Amino acid sequence: MTASKSIPHYFIGLMSGTSMDGVDAVLVDFSDNQSHLVASHTVAIPAHILNQLHRLCSPNTDEINIMGRMDRAMGLLFAQAVNELIAKTQIDKADIIAIGSHGQTIRHMPNLEHGFTLQIGDPDTIAVETGINVIADFRRKDVALGGQGAPLVPAFHHAMFAQSDTPRVILNIGGIANITYLPGKNEQVIGFDTGPGNTLMDAFILQEKQVAFDESGQWAASGKTDEDFLKHLLSHPYFAMTYPKSTGRELFNQAWLEQQKANFSHLSLADIQSTLLDLTCHSIANDINKLTDKGDVFVCGGGALNNALMERLSLLMPTFSLSTTTDIGMDPQWVEGIAFAWLAMRNHHGLSGNLPVVTGASRFAVLGSFYQAS
Repeated sequence: MTASKSIPHYFIGLMSGTSMDGVDAVLVDFSDNQSHLVASHTVAIPAHILNQLHRLCSPNTDEINIMGRMDRAMGLLFAQAVNELIAKTQIDKADIIAIGSHGQTIRHMPNLEHGFTLQIGDPDTIAVETGINVIADFRRKDVALGGQGAPLVPAFHHAMFAQSDTPRVILNIGGIANITYLPGKNEQVIGFDTGPGNTLMDAFILQEKQVAFDESGQWAASGKTDEDFLKHLLSHPYFAMTYPKSTGRELFNQAWLEQQKANFSHLSLADIQSTLLDLTCHSIANDINKLTDKGDVFVCGGGALNNALMERLSLLMPTFSLSTTTDIGMDPQWVEGIAFAWLAMRNHHGLSGNLPVVTGASRFAVLGSFYQAS
């Protein structure tokens, strides 16, 4: 007698991170308590939209009007990503339970008297344009409960990757880098943002070479890190903060970088890029080494594709085994997208999506709000 095939449990995850290098869309089947990636797709963010998004990441003039327009524009772009994703499959939209949309973060300031985090990409527009229910706005419930609203992916990492007898670190390197420490016993999961991932390197190479990112870290590898400049960058107070903590472009942005470079104008451009790469690597390695002295580190996000970054990280953590999440069954490019499909699935079933020990929230909570397509 053959076993009956499980009914698919389809959700879509949408992710556009601090790197702003595109909208990732994934279709995931969560039947049998597993996560099976059915299809994936990326849509580039048009230059005129990207320019406005960058403006919104720091105080500027005409913010409300720009934000309103970009909220709708990003909603349409997210919907485009969904529709193009589905067109690559034979799956009926009616079989997809919901879209989990992270939105595009334009301001993340959880440590103010009235802390907040703000993502745009109108969920109603996504629902109308796709004909699929949307679950979005995952971070603000956690903030309302006294948390940082970030990082949220450690809950997903714990659900997908934890092993009872094997300590693991999941390292996500997007625009900002974050780590999830999975001790492997009954100890609590630890997760937080370590600081800049690709964001400063991307900003600098875009400014100097008019390309979006340093492919494989080749430009950084051609330079030599300046130890004084690196020490100066690492003196930022964020790196000394204890967790829970989270950050974004509000702290680590091009304007901040220009200020830091003021006394290092003698450096070559390649040396600056090399130092920025080492800033990412040292801040990550310093935090991991504080948590544990050995273990397996699995990298996901765009940083996993940066050969120079991976090589330098290995040198800074010689007692660790460093690889990508491919080795534990998940393509590093799509981990965050799958995470937001998972958060939508958790919301659909009335299950919590945060880890209070990571974000600092007062309790577990169902995250996200529902936006009906019909």
